[in-house]
Amino acid sequence: MLPLSFQDALQGKTILIVDDEPDSLAVARILLEMARAKVLTGTNGDEGLKLATEHLPLFIISDLSMPVMSGWELLRKLKEQPRTKDIPVIALTAHAMTGDRQRAIEVGFHNYLTKPLRPETFVRDLLHVVLEIPGVAEELKIGG
Repeated sequence: MLPLSFQDALQGKTILIVDDEPDSLAVARILLEMARAKVLTGTNGDEGLKLATEHLPLFIISDLSMPVMSGWELLRKLKEQPRTKDIPVIALTAHAMTGDRQRAIEVGFHNYLTKPLRPETFVRDLLHVVLEIPGVAEELKIGG
């Protein structure tokens, strides 16, 4: 169970999830909605880019391997736009090969989560990842 301050951390916050796998997308969406976040979803990087530009989410969780536009390309395009360049992006992938996390961080992802998502720990794991991003802890008002 999350500490009380964690339970409400995502309430009302806009989070974008971009993933072409319907099951992963549904699990993440449902769990984040249970944490009372406002969840936007896209099934490829092109949809994700449009949603990010329009809604300016607190952060984005993006799969790396997707059709139409990959997570790698989505990140590049987000960083090119002044409106979206500062939105933190967390990589999400089933391909947890040695060096993938480092490569993702080197190109600009703020952190890295692996699939399959575990419903019993996903929100806690996500909060631990996003709390390492400068400015996000303050926005979530965790602690004190």
